[in-house]
Amino acid sequence: MDRRPKIAIIDSNTLAMMGLKQILQNVMPIMDVHNFRTLEDIPTNDVDTYVHYFVATNVVLQNRSFFLDRRRKTIVLTLSNDPNSQLKDFHCLCLNVPEEQLIRNLLMLEQHGHPHGEHFPDMPKALKAKILSDREIEVLALIAQGLINKEIADHLNISMTTVITHRKNIIEKLGLKTVSALTIYAVTHGYVDINKI
Repeated sequence: MDRRPKIAIIDSNTLAMMGLKQILQNVMPIMDVHNFRTLEDIPTNDVDTYVHYFVATNVVLQNRSFFLDRRRKTIVLTLSNDPNSQLKDFHCLCLNVPEEQLIRNLLMLEQHGHPHGEHFPDMPKALKAKILSDREIEVLALIAQGLINKEIADHLNISMTTVITHRKNIIEKLGLKTVSALTIYAVTHGYVDINKI
């Protein structure tokens, strides 16, 4: 039986749900993420087994008392960054931002709600294992901070060719191709501080 903690995304926008599910699985690989179009789609006996609910604003408004009782678990999905247009009793996450900002906001929510992995189960050994060399970790941290190859080479006092080789090795070892995915990996493994990205 799968004992991984579960997250529910409740939103009638299928495309938004699918994208958020992919990002959440990258940010929190130990989580089992489920999509639902409405609150009623969640089986009744399952409703309190979720550690977090990522919920569209209209779903929260239609089921306000349910989510107020679970406000610490609830993150409201909004399209506006304006605090005046967000629900005041809940943590809110604006989806209408560039991918890098959305990932940063998710990582900050995760670190705020679960500092030092508090209330999180241990990551599987395979995810905790040190896969990268010390130099590759340095390069990864600088990639996560937004530096380009030339800046990384200058910062580490190595050639551009060496940076490109390290970058290629990092991508091959981790199986992650995008800067966003590499940033998530770097932050969740403690290789870079969220405030530096």
